[in-house]
Amino acid sequence: MEIQMKLNGKPVSGHVADDTSLLTFVRDQGCLSVKCGCETSCCGLCTVFLDDVPVLSCSVPAARAQGRNVTTLEGLREEAYDFAGFIADQGADQCGFCNPGTVMNAIALFRENPDPTEEEVREYLAGNLCRCSGYEGQQRGIMRFLEWRKSQ
Repeated sequence: MEIQMKLNGKPVSGHVADDTSLLTFVRDQGCLSVKCGCETSCCGLCTVFLDDVPVLSCSVPAARAQGRNVTTLEGLREEAYDFAGFIADQGADQCGFCNPGTVMNAIALFRENPDPTEEEVREYLAGNLCRCSGYEGQQRGIMRFLEWRKSQ
């Protein structure tokens, strides 16, 4: 099946099998920030925006993106730039594998709720797994970013 979509604002097309995931398709297009961590919709590493809504691309058939807008971290570099530095400053990038999914979901949270409480941040990011830093660094980085943003 032939599909067409906008990927990070640019039109792309390709032939996909019926069982091709959106994760596989966007990685084949060079969007390597989208990672495969579990293939069971449990880890958040494969988060992309489908028409500005965060989805787990490992569980979305690529065909469902036909004619739609898909955004990966590569397409959100400017929006993510300052924020990602706050995570790194808190030591939450030990291996860095979970960071793209965490950043994507944090951006979705900031768009939905520009001033979340610490508890709201924890709840929103509960589906993002980090195997090496225990989430505390990400949480501190997010809260410090929000404080910094208020002061700007």
